[in-house]
Amino acid sequence: MVVDMGYWSKVIKRIIIFAFTILFTYLAFKLAVFYMPFLVAFIISLMLEPMIKFLMRHTKLHRRTSSIIVLIFISGIIIGLVVWGITALISESSNLLQDLNYYFEKAYTQIQDFISSIDFSKFKVSDKVLEVFQNSVTDVLGAISGWVKNLLTSLINGITSIPTIAIYIGISLIALYFICTDKIYMLDQLEHHLPKTWVKRIGVHIRDLIKTLGGYLKAEATLVLISFVISLIGLYIFKFAGLNIEFPLLAALGIGFVDALPIFGSATVMIPWAIIAGIDGDLTLGIAILGLLTIMSIVRQFLEPRIVGNNIGIHPIFTLIAMYTGFKFIGVIGMLIGPIILIILKNIFATMIEQGVAKAIFDRK
Repeated sequence: MVVDMGYWSKVIKRIIIFAFTILFTYLAFKLAVFYMPFLVAFIISLMLEPMIKFLMRHTKLHRRTSSIIVLIFISGIIIGLVVWGITALISESSNLLQDLNYYFEKAYTQIQDFISSIDFSKFKVSDKVLEVFQNSVTDVLGAISGWVKNLLTSLINGITSIPTIAIYIGISLIALYFICTDKIYMLDQLEHHLPKTWVKRIGVHIRDLIKTLGGYLKAEATLVLISFVISLIGLYIFKFAGLNIEFPLLAALGIGFVDALPIFGSATVMIPWAIIAGIDGDLTLGIAILGLLTIMSIVRQFLEPRIVGNNIGIHPIFTLIAMYTGFKFIGVIGMLIGPIILIILKNIFATMIEQGVAKAIFDRK
């Protein structure tokens, strides 16, 4: 039997390139987390770039001057929102942490009352099965309670680390200043230090990646921000109106986080919340939450076609797999990062995916 060494060397080379690309993507995300203040500054700079160019066109100012004016305005807004957010989050998180046992005991009592109201003799369910079910409910509520306590404790500890937060914000603002004012210089230096072939290849991939991933993230971030702001304003209105809304900022953050998850949406949180409020006897709150959800859905349906230019072309099942994989590797945040990595890999291996991954690696051509 004659072994075609030329064929197998090509196959091994393609497999190595594929493996190194996966490894590079993983290391890139590790570095992105390590250098988070600079990544945040870079993302904000992309968002501020249209404002800077607009100011340069209409005032004939230099880039540095236009950048400084925009940065002063935006920095004031960011610092004001951060101070308000930290104060509100510390207050709401501390109050929720103190009252957490009360809420879970109330939930357990409601579940027990619901179970007691059902005549299980009609379904021929044994007492042993009921006991196992009740114990399972207790275990689930206990696990959720422990998870929420750990989350709130970590949140409070993180927020109260004022020196660390100040350092992160300070570095991000300084980096943002340099990125905005010296963008042309940085791009020139990058081209100067990299080989021309690398610049061409990397430039093509970066442009495609910015077009797909950047467009997707910008659209999703805009929609999530709109949902968060509408829910926050609505919940504060409900609170001032005397409805039973004790933690509007935490609730709005939770709604925004779920709304950011692909496949899921704000209805995943708000419909169960409305149902629970109705069962608890607070029909006004339940109807108000459903009304707020309706407003958010109408606004989203109106804006989504205008903001989201085109579909990323990934089937929901693969998005779900990416979310689950991210969750298993790095926890809840991985549910957001998983689909982003999937989009990056799809962009990098676009040609291979079009041909068929196995065909592209093992084909003899």
